[in-house]
Amino acid sequence: MTIEETSQSPRFTQWVAFLMCSLIVMGSCMEASEYSADKTVVANQKWALSCSVITFILTMGICAMHMSPITSIFIINTKVEGGLIFVLVAFWSATVAIVSDAENGLAVNEDGAVSFGNLYYFSWAGFVICITLMASFLRSVYQIDVAGEIKSRSARLTLWASAMATCLVVMGSSANVFDNTCAVEGEPEAFCGRTKLGVALGCIGTIIALCICGMKIATTKAPFLLEASGSLVLVIGYSFGVAFITGEKGPGAPLGNLYYSTWASLIILFLIGSSCFEDYQLAKAMNQQPNGTNGQEMYQHGRIPNIDVQADDPKRNQHYDP
Repeated sequence: MTIEETSQSPRFTQWVAFLMCSLIVMGSCMEASEYSADKTVVANQKWALSCSVITFILTMGICAMHMSPITSIFIINTKVEGGLIFVLVAFWSATVAIVSDAENGLAVNEDGAVSFGNLYYFSWAGFVICITLMASFLRSVYQIDVAGEIKSRSARLTLWASAMATCLVVMGSSANVFDNTCAVEGEPEAFCGRTKLGVALGCIGTIIALCICGMKIATTKAPFLLEASGSLVLVIGYSFGVAFITGEKGPGAPLGNLYYSTWASLIILFLIGSSCFEDYQLAKAMNQQPNGTNGQEMYQHGRIPNIDVQADDPKRNQHYDP
């Protein structure tokens, strides 16, 4: 491998973007940190600031090494770069958790609303960039295409994994609001009831998504009826959840983790339900095709239905006579 080849980094733009995010988050943490009598809050604020400072210094050094063909050979597509990426993912995960926690008084206020937009949004943007950096490194160095492997492993696995993540945020954010308000200040019963609804929906959604993801990873498929019924139940539940949780008197009314994750969960679950319905329609269409059109031709056009639908249909091997 020559110097010219190694100096062409596929991730330089992402590193620069992460450098800008870490700079903004570092400055915002300095500005948002305030004196508190709670030692835990002070420790969390210091930890968030320390993580942002460390990531800024590391990222600035990495970007500087990318600029020179001589130093780039020691960082691009090497174990050093991979190790630094995993360290930054760990640091930034802790930063996002601290910054978006209302108890720490950084980016989110006591009501769960975003009070410091730069700190909140750029911390989440930095986390997304960290994940893309890790995926890019695995793909270019170890030929591990994370997105491709997930997509080819089973239909809708990516969507179910995303739903599990957003439902987990709904559950955690709702529980945090309940602990900070209902358990301490005695909020109105309606508000606390909607908060409990958020905890219940998040818990149920996480369990269902986790079970389906586990079956898809272990067996490359999950029972179609389980996917269809699970997505239907969750879509109905989160439709009510969006109305009550993000309503004017709900805990997710302020723009914050609970608001965004509730809406994201509903959208993702709706996409899952739509995909299941399309699979069902495609399975029916395959069984109604005249002789000469088989599943292989439909597969080549990207229109193969869910295997479980075909297996449950006793007419899947029958064709109409011309």
